[in-house]
Amino acid sequence: MMASTTVKPSKIVGVLLAGGKARRMGGGDKCLRPLAGRSILAHVIERMRPQVEALVLNANGDPRRFDGFGLPVVGDVIDGQAGPLAGVLTGMEWTLKHQPHCEWVVSIATDTPFLPADLVERLAGAIHDEEAELASVITAGRTHPVIGLWPVRLATDLRHAMIDDDTRKIDRFTARYRLTNVVFPTEPIDPFFNTNRPEDLEEAERLLAEDASKAT
Repeated sequence: MMASTTVKPSKIVGVLLAGGKARRMGGGDKCLRPLAGRSILAHVIERMRPQVEALVLNANGDPRRFDGFGLPVVGDVIDGQAGPLAGVLTGMEWTLKHQPHCEWVVSIATDTPFLPADLVERLAGAIHDEEAELASVITAGRTHPVIGLWPVRLATDLRHAMIDDDTRKIDRFTARYRLTNVVFPTEPIDPFFNTNRPEDLEEAERLLAEDASKAT
């Protein structure tokens, strides 16, 4: 196992995972669905941009549908719709090529419009304090393995696990390393609330409207 390393937020790339098929939302790009006058993806980008040095969007198919966001768009480096773990590997390998000074990537689901402003800071702090190798999040006793901080140097190991061992589940891969889970509060809103279904999108609209009314 590798030695623990101090994580510097200025050396982190945010990998926005939008490679899923969104079956429960009726197909298409879930992250492009409107929420309070903007796409869900726009909300995610707004919350993540201040926390990282660069952002890259992992999405398959024609990248031109994301032209308006001004982000590099890269498809999975593993064929066959291999799930979010393929997106993490894609982000790692993109970082090695395009942001080689960045030693970490933070993986983000693009259906989570309420991400905390201190997400990266807390994940990095937990890795340092716990002498861990990876960090993920928990809310209300539920783990969210797609949200995590990963050292880029695991790219070779992850590629080997996916191709040679047919590893597809995030938990199966992270179990090989020292993983720490950071607990986030769920009040007033679960920061990892995801808009998987049309009714979730309606609830997100309600929560945003409620939050806006409190701020005025």
